[in-house]
Formats: sequence, C-alpha cells, structure tokens
Amino acid sequence: MTETAHCVWPGRAQLGEGPLWSTEHRLLLFVDIRGSRLLAYSPDDGSTRDWPMVEACCWLVPHAQGGFIAGLRSRLVRLQLGPEGPCIVETLASPLNGRSGQRLNDGKADPSGRLWFGTMDDAERESNGSFYRFDHQGLHEADRGYGVPNGPAITADGTTLYHTDSPSGTVYAFDVTGGKLANKRVHLRFDADKDGYPDGMTLDIEGGLWVAHWDGGRLSRFLPDGTLDRQVSLPASRVTSCAFGGDDLATLYITTAGVGRDAEPQAGALFAFRPGVTGYAPCSYE
Repeated sequence: MTETAHCVWPGRAQLGEGPLWSTEHRLLLFVDIRGSRLLAYSPDDGSTRDWPMVEACCWLVPHAQGGFIAGLRSRLVRLQLGPEGPCIVETLASPLNGRSGQRLNDGKADPSGRLWFGTMDDAERESNGSFYRFDHQGLHEADRGYGVPNGPAITADGTTLYHTDSPSGTVYAFDVTGGKLANKRVHLRFDADKDGYPDGMTLDIEGGLWVAHWDGGRLSRFLPDGTLDRQVSLPASRVTSCAFGGDDLATLYITTAGVGRDAEPQAGALFAFRPGVTGYAPCSYE
C-alpha cells in the first residue's frame, strides 16, 4: 500500500535531519546539518522558526534535567532552547578527539537513558565511522566500520537496537543487554537501484519500523520480521528521517534534503503523515 505525505514547511533545508517532538515546547524540532541551523515547526499555527548554530548540529535528544543534548559536528553539548533560541550550556564530550574530516551523525537515547550515536567521514569516502554509547560512565565505542551511520531506533523494552550503514544499504539489528550490543545481524537490505539507501528511522507502538529512503523518494514501514508493510510517497527523492509528534504522537514528521536536487521544488521541505498508528515520546538522556 502506497500513501502520500503532505508538506507542512516548504523551506529548503540543505540536509534536513533529526526530527524530534519536544513535549516541553510542543514543537517539532529538526536540523539542517549542512546549513548549520536548528529549526522548530509549530503544528498549532503552522509557523517555523530557525536559528543559526556555531557549528553543524546533527541531532537533539531530550535531557532528563531539562533542555537537550545536542550532537554538533565535533562534540556533545548541553543545550537550552529559550525565547531567543538555542544556548549551549557546556560541552560534555568530544568523540572525534581532534580527528579531522569526520563529524557526528544521527543519535537517540534508549529507555534506560543511554545515548547512542554515530560518527562518519564527512566526505563519505571512507568507512571509518563508529557507533558510540554515552552514559554516566563515559564514552564507549560499541561498533565500527560505518560509511554513514544512521537512524538508531530502540524498541520500547530496550532489548533490540536497529542501526543503519547507509552506503552498504544495510539495517542491522543488535541485542542490548546492560548497555552492551551483541548478536549483530542483518535485518534489512536495500537495493540501491530500486530502493535508494536506508537513512533515519523510528518505531511505532506496534513494533513497525519506519525507514527513510535516501534517493528513494519514500518512507517504508517494516514489520518486526522484516516484511514490507506500507510505503509513503514523497515529492522529494532524498528522504532523510522521521519521528512521531503532536500531542497524540499520531503524526509522522518526515525530513528531506535539498542538496543535489535543484530540480525538485520540494526537496528539503518538512512533510507530515497520519499513519493511523502512534509512536512513542522520545527517550531522554539521564
């Protein structure tokens, strides 16, 4: 079954990513990585605000003590969002440790309050990216060998983590026990010619995994056994990520990228879709 999403913000993000529903602010927050800006869409009045960042912002995760953890190009920071926009409170970690040519990419918190995120070669030439866990014990490399690590999605019970290496067209699944990953296995495999590349993703309350298709112009829902269930068509080929939002968590917001797609009028816009199933509120770092 193929359905269609509608545009809620017709702007043109160079690399729209990291959609996050903020229950505190009642806003859908998302980032433009290449544009080094943070954006906020209000479903109440349809308005969108944006603020420049000191460096590329790749994602936000709620912080249990208020505000957010943000993954900037080179570091993890505490961030507050006030009336005048974002304010960096402190730097928490510098995962790249001075390595040039790399940046952070995509991250989420799990139900136990741990943070999971990837790093990558910014030029996308080398598969030298890693997958990290960050918690109160510090920074830990959990996996390595990624070209473009994307879309960590963790089940509600915290026992399964899905993670993508986009250039290889692979979505992996891991078992999670005590914050450690085990039993890495291929969960989904994309055919680049037919599907594009798997990008960001999220889970709904039925265990459906929604995956964005970079260069595929759509969003797909897969059942827990990996069976394709539904597809949502978009008028932008570079679909980057998705997240449930709204007070009822029943709207699926979808980010896209305008980079390299000058002939697509809606490339880089923000889209929305009501799939008839709800998602979860985003987990917080604790």
